[in-house]
Amino acid sequence: MSTEIWHNPRCSKSRAAKAALDEAGVAYTERRYLDEPPTAGELDAVLKRIGAEPWEVARLNEPVAKELGLKDLEHDRARWIETMAANPSLIQRPIVLTGDGNAVVARDPDAVRKALDSA
Repeated sequence: MSTEIWHNPRCSKSRAAKAALDEAGVAYTERRYLDEPPTAGELDAVLKRIGAEPWEVARLNEPVAKELGLKDLEHDRARWIETMAANPSLIQRPIVLTGDGNAVVARDPDAVRKALDSA
């Protein structure tokens, strides 16, 4: 298993995480998750690797989150995962998945470095 980054190239946090991976000399696969959304199963597995519930990594300020009433949605893991898989803009970015099975929401370069250090 190699390192992978789920990101949106229009997002400055995603670009910074990608730059941190490049700076560290890490070979990685880039997944533009808005163009290639994860399945519910993939998202569930990644959330388990992160150690987070879907509502902890949801982008609640996205217009679709407001349309769906996500802030008030019952914390039913399967329902949240299905909703996020169907609406990938709700997934916090970027997510770095390391080859050793670690994963982190890499909102800053330090998070990327910590993920790589534990790999």
